[in-house]
Amino acid sequence: MLIYFTSGTTGEPKMVLHNHGYPLGHIVTARLWQDLHHNDLHFTMSDTGWAKCAWGKIFGQWIEGSCIFVYLMTGKFQATEVLPLLEKYQVTTFCCPPTIYRMLILADLRRFDLRSLRYCTSAGEPLNPEVIHVWKEGTGLTICEGYGQTETACCVASFPNMETKPGSMGKPSPGWKIEVHDDDGRPVGLHEEGRLAISCNPRPPGLFVEYLDNPEENKKSFVKGWYYTGDKVSVDDDGYFWFVGRDDDVIKSSGYRIGPFEVESALLEHPAVMEAAVVGSPDRIRGVIVKAFVVLNKGYEPSEALVRDIKSYVKRTSAPYKYPREIEFIAELPKTISGKIKCNDLRSRELKKYVDTS
Repeated sequence: MLIYFTSGTTGEPKMVLHNHGYPLGHIVTARLWQDLHHNDLHFTMSDTGWAKCAWGKIFGQWIEGSCIFVYLMTGKFQATEVLPLLEKYQVTTFCCPPTIYRMLILADLRRFDLRSLRYCTSAGEPLNPEVIHVWKEGTGLTICEGYGQTETACCVASFPNMETKPGSMGKPSPGWKIEVHDDDGRPVGLHEEGRLAISCNPRPPGLFVEYLDNPEENKKSFVKGWYYTGDKVSVDDDGYFWFVGRDDDVIKSSGYRIGPFEVESALLEHPAVMEAAVVGSPDRIRGVIVKAFVVLNKGYEPSEALVRDIKSYVKRTSAPYKYPREIEFIAELPKTISGKIKCNDLRSRELKKYVDTS
């Protein structure tokens, strides 16, 4: 039916081939995750070139009979444009990526009349708990996270009828059999880190057919009736999934395995930090250290004192061995056209620096 390109956050974009079951897969996305009804006005922030557009502007929303709000953004994105739109047009359901929510919570949310807004969702990359807390304080609404890929419809989510655990991906969508496997394809125990695996027997509507003209990637991703997403996760006692990181994002330092998302979430709780990305940086003693790239909020300037304060904060809020040994302040994080942070660019930069000084 169609070909989408992956975002290319961890490598070159791949061609993702979907069949005609894809629109039907988005019934779950719209009806069950976004909680859409025929009298809703839904606003998903997404360029038409992203797969996120199919998640929020076409298939599932129209199948449910809801109205779609479209707004043309020109020039550099300004978060200040968005909140007045929600107010003026009385948008009822709203979805945008975490990058944009992180910008929106910098505004005084109480200045806007958002009484018509009843439901908020987020997808595209993991949503940090601090963002959920601030949005709830300002609007009274909880952001419900949805997980999926260019390769899928919404396959794990926090749904309206369940308790939301800030920072959790939620639970598998109806019709999707999902497990957490070790590197040999065996299910792991609760709270154990493993690979997110989607069963292809039966194949859920919305799961892609293959990577076009890429047998090597297909062989790696489809193994013995399972599709491996490339994401590391764990499951708690209540069946909620928790994101750890991409397979190649997980940092192995001094014998520890450290998921960058937890460190990034701790960094974002610090008042000076607007955005953060965490990667492994080569180190002669430890092999790899945790390094954080930080974009500061207005009113803060880089300093050694601020570095020490941020490190101490992460030590207290996560675990002492997880804090970033090195912090680099940066004006802007590298991102894909869809707004996702390109961690592979940051890792490559660190590796090149290490090689050049060796």
